[in-house]
Amino acid sequence: MESGRLSSTEQALIRESWQKVSSNLLQHGIILFTRLFDLDPDLLPLFQYNCRQFSSPQECLSSPEFLDHIRKVMLVIDAAVTHLENLSSLEEYLANLGKKHQTVGVKVDSFSAVGESLLFMLEKCLGTAFSPDVREAWTRLYGAVVKAMSRGWDARES
Repeated sequence: MESGRLSSTEQALIRESWQKVSSNLLQHGIILFTRLFDLDPDLLPLFQYNCRQFSSPQECLSSPEFLDHIRKVMLVIDAAVTHLENLSSLEEYLANLGKKHQTVGVKVDSFSAVGESLLFMLEKCLGTAFSPDVREAWTRLYGAVVKAMSRGWDARES
């Protein structure tokens, strides 16, 4: 993940902004996924628990199983923030996570909508503190995470 190397300034911006978000990961995760389903409603059928298909994003967002998924996603972001100086330490974990996403039918392309949703959530949470520099730092971090996750996809899928 060398290309994802962040400057000390970018790391500080990410840590400072994440501190505000991490006070309520579930609430902010719900904002992220609400936005994701707005941007790409076709992702909804990928989320099934006990063979149950959700009829609406609202139904999905209120299910205990999906709320657990949101918590897990937010903890992955938290892990990336925690390991900013050494993102390569997460390389294998993220590649395996990518493989799991491929197995359930997620396409690598879907991660652009997730990235937009992440930035949307950060902007909503941070307000005026979400400066262009903060946006750029998070864009670079997310790009490095997606690059590592995409290594988990089969070559023919990418």
